[in-house]
Amino acid sequence: SRQLGVAPPTVRRRLEALEHSLGTALFTRSPTGLAPTDAARELGAHAEAMAAAAAAFERAASGGPAEIAGTVRITASEVIGAEVLPAMLAALKEEHPKLRFEVVLSNYTQDLLRQEADIAVRMVRPVQAALVMKHVGVVKLGIFGHPDYIAAHGEPQSLADAANFTIIGPDRTLEESRAIAERLGAPAAKLLSFRTDSHLGQLAAIRAGVGLGICQVPLARRQPLLTRLLADQFEVDLPTWVVMHEDLARVPRIRATFDHLVASLTDYCRSSG
Repeated sequence: SRQLGVAPPTVRRRLEALEHSLGTALFTRSPTGLAPTDAARELGAHAEAMAAAAAAFERAASGGPAEIAGTVRITASEVIGAEVLPAMLAALKEEHPKLRFEVVLSNYTQDLLRQEADIAVRMVRPVQAALVMKHVGVVKLGIFGHPDYIAAHGEPQSLADAANFTIIGPDRTLEESRAIAERLGAPAAKLLSFRTDSHLGQLAAIRAGVGLGICQVPLARRQPLLTRLLADQFEVDLPTWVVMHEDLARVPRIRATFDHLVASLTDYCRSSG
């Protein structure tokens, strides 16, 4: 009801009309609310595809055929979407004021073929056909800490020594936890004493002086300035691509945004060095 901006009775009537049209129950009612039936779960993927197509239809109609105007939906990881893209998109909007942006912050891959987004910034090479992709470079990751934390606790002298410090890392993202544990040579359960699966949360904790953690090198050079540690022992490369569906390459607002992000993210990756 809140998401649709209509009254709860209206939502109830629409659900009942849909169930009547389909001839099947979609939800079971209880004093605690609604629970989807097996039929609803089966139909959910189709409903999501319809919603994505409707949203894409609305974006396609939002700008004229020849002008750089209208809505562009961009998906990127939490950190890139929150820390890197806003300044880039602000510069583009200054040049083309009629552009509007929808930015999806997610560490999960959005499906461009299903038109869940127009443009994606990805750290994994896309394998789907019918996509236009541009490799913009490599974002380097390192181990960083706030100067105040380092002044209070000192610096690790080796990766193994890092286990004696407060290490910031993932909570339930097992693959990421295992990778950190392997690199630092200690079980994740013992090693990580500040946990959150949000990469933005991890970055905020590093900046707050909670402990040491992994950060993109260019971000660490911004305020508050972070100190890199064990640079000769720990570095991870994140290859980065900007991607769009080939059918959108001829749409002026999509093409302009794609080209701008390619140029801007290329500069960002170069600043990793």
